[in-house]
Amino acid sequence: MNADTTAGASGQASRRTPAAPAAQAAPATRAHVVVVGGGIAGLAAAHRLTSAGVRVTLLEGGDRLGGKLLAGEIAGAPVDLGAESLLARRPEAVALAGAVGLGDRLQAPATTTASVWSRGTLIPMPKGHVMGVPADGEALVGLLSEQGVRRVGQDRELPPTDIGDDIAIGAYVAERMGHEVVDRLVEPLLGGVYAGDAYRISLRAAVPKLFDAARVHRTLTAAVRAVQQAGAATPADAAGAATGLGGPAFMGIEGGIGTLPGAVADAIRTAGGEILNHAPVIALRRVVATHGPGAAAAPGTRWQVVTPGRTLLADGVVVAAPAWSAAELLADEVPAASAELGAVEYASMALVTLAFRRSDLHGLPGSGFLVPPVDGHTIKASTFSSQKWRWVTDAAPDLFVLRTSVGRYGEEEQVHRDDADLVEVSLKDLGAATGLTVRPVATTVTRWIDGLPQYPVGHLARVSRIRAAVAAVPGLRLAGAVYDGVGIPACIASATRAADEIAREIAG
Repeated sequence: MNADTTAGASGQASRRTPAAPAAQAAPATRAHVVVVGGGIAGLAAAHRLTSAGVRVTLLEGGDRLGGKLLAGEIAGAPVDLGAESLLARRPEAVALAGAVGLGDRLQAPATTTASVWSRGTLIPMPKGHVMGVPADGEALVGLLSEQGVRRVGQDRELPPTDIGDDIAIGAYVAERMGHEVVDRLVEPLLGGVYAGDAYRISLRAAVPKLFDAARVHRTLTAAVRAVQQAGAATPADAAGAATGLGGPAFMGIEGGIGTLPGAVADAIRTAGGEILNHAPVIALRRVVATHGPGAAAAPGTRWQVVTPGRTLLADGVVVAAPAWSAAELLADEVPAASAELGAVEYASMALVTLAFRRSDLHGLPGSGFLVPPVDGHTIKASTFSSQKWRWVTDAAPDLFVLRTSVGRYGEEEQVHRDDADLVEVSLKDLGAATGLTVRPVATTVTRWIDGLPQYPVGHLARVSRIRAAVAAVPGLRLAGAVYDGVGIPACIASATRAADEIAREIAG
């Protein structure tokens, strides 16, 4: 997944560009769309297109599909080594799982009781907030100091804040309610979603309902209450439980979220789609069609999709690759979009998965805990998988599996520590937080280098410019975590949008 390697799990382009082989012009009786990238967005786009009767070829540069959805095992127990839940308050991921035969394996968490490890103590996650922004400071008693609680209440006394077209959520909340609520609750919640910095992350992109409410209400407290009363507080790409509202927020899949890509790929193949691994795309070119296509993106125009071993002709292309890869591929045909994509920043993170003998552990609380970076610890969160997901316990009743996450925006040095160091620092922080003293029976470290695009102030305006530039080019669309949110449902939504727009173009 490094920018200087050939295409990985998300289908990114190689930095080296060998000479293009001659195009292979196969006869076509129906429209042909190439999807670049085999992450969940690319798979969802291909699934949507094959379901509509479009002939599809999906090209993935690496040896596996799924991007940051990765099923694995530790000490014989099945685990997720990437994303481990999907937001159930949005319909897209649940619907896709059902469509590919996994509906009966969807599973709600056994517990959603989480904590915040703040000032050396595990404190139950407060309720009554929207992504850490409270409607009442009293809800944060115990997590904030007395002064911090009083500062939250001062929001009602302050004059309105002009937030303009966008504002950093951390800066805005700190101005209205003080830095302590940002540092102790907003920051760790946002860090769990974006691996980012709350003082940089766009309020409009991260919590759009709160942004809209804040533009019309005099105080931030009133805006939070309006969002809660509307019952629509979940951000497009974040964990719904982070809002503190009731109702099921997450779903998992028995066997792991990482089983979803394989099921989607099977459905694509069953519908006649072609999936090629080890096929990094090194160039995209618009060409004049010399053979009559079944349907063309524009009269006489098709796309030439170049890989090291094969060149395909297509009526349309969906690029579902990371921003840096998409920037390379679009440099010649859509330079304005390429420049914007090249400016998107990413954060890296590592997941440290640990398996213990269940008999050695006692008293770990709930589903896990978040860690405010202001306290200076290395891990940013821990999930107690064996308590959160019944399928983990059912598969390995004698083991207790948990995982920690390390790495935020600007902390690359943490992610690149060797595996043994990451395990030891995780055990040190777990011991300080929970009293854990025993050694694991197995460990595994999974790194996601440049895994999460950052959503700073102005990100949505950048996305609008990218989409406008691409929309002016016939037969081309984009999908993935860069555009509408980093969560699984948001990625699927971007893929559905891209697939539907391409299908309409080539049909017309």
